[in-house]
Amino acid sequence: MRIFVLLACAAASVSAQVVAPNSLGISMGHVHIVTPNPEAHRKLWRDLLGGKLRRLGPLEYYMFPGVLVGLREGPSNGGTDDSAVNHLGFLTRDLDATKAQLIAAGVPIVKEMPVTRQFFSMFPDNVKVEFSEDKNLATPYAHHHVHFASHEIEAQRAWYAKVFGAIPGRRLKFQAADLPGVNLSWNPADKPQMPTKGRAMDHFGFEVKNLKAFCDKLVADGHKLEMPYTERPDLGGLKIAFIVDPWGARVELTEGLASIR
Repeated sequence: MRIFVLLACAAASVSAQVVAPNSLGISMGHVHIVTPNPEAHRKLWRDLLGGKLRRLGPLEYYMFPGVLVGLREGPSNGGTDDSAVNHLGFLTRDLDATKAQLIAAGVPIVKEMPVTRQFFSMFPDNVKVEFSEDKNLATPYAHHHVHFASHEIEAQRAWYAKVFGAIPGRRLKFQAADLPGVNLSWNPADKPQMPTKGRAMDHFGFEVKNLKAFCDKLVADGHKLEMPYTERPDLGGLKIAFIVDPWGARVELTEGLASIR
C-alpha cells in the first residue's frame, strides 16, 4: 500500500507529465497505442478523461499526471490480453463517476473489485485499462502502473531492476518494482506471452536523462537495441531508441518528453 500512496502523491504533485528521474536518469514517459480508429480513443483519453493534447511534429499525445498517452493511426493485431503487457493502470478520484461515464460512452466494464475499489474496462482495440480509486488524488486522473503477464516473473523483475534501476517490492498481492512515475506489476502466466510490438498497446516508454550515454552503456553491457540512439529534429528535437525486454515488452527510450508542459 505504501508504494500505491507514494506514486499517487508523486504523480499528482507535478505540473508536467514526467516526474524527476532516479539515480540512473530514468522516469516513466509514455504509453503508445496503435489503432485503426484513433478518434474512438480520442473520445476517451481526451474528451472523457481530460487528457491535454500535445504534439511533437506528427506525434499525438494526451497528457496526464505521470504519463503521456500516445496515439498513432495504423493496424494492430491484437489487444492486451495474452500480451506481455496485460493492462494499463490509472488512478481516479471518483470510481463510481468514472464507471458511469465509461458505460455511457459504450466502454465495457469487464471486471469489478468493489472491496478494493477497482475495476477493469476494455478500451477500443481491446486495450485493457484498470481504474483504482484514490479519494485524495489532487487531479481527476493520474497514471499509476504498467502490469505485465509473465511466466518468469522474478527474472523479468530483476531485469528491470538491473537495466533501469527499478526498486523491487510488492503492491497489494503482486510482485512489483518502482520507478519514478510508475509501478511495474506482474501477473503470473503459464506460458510465454505475445510480444507487444504490432499490438494495440505497442510499447511503453521511459524518459532518460542523457540518452546517448545510457544507450552506449546498454550496448557495452551486451544489450541489443531494436533501434539505436536517434535524434529526430522533425519531432521537436526528440531523441529516441528502442529496446525489447527478453519477454517481449517493447520499451521506447526518449529524451525530450520531460520538457513538455
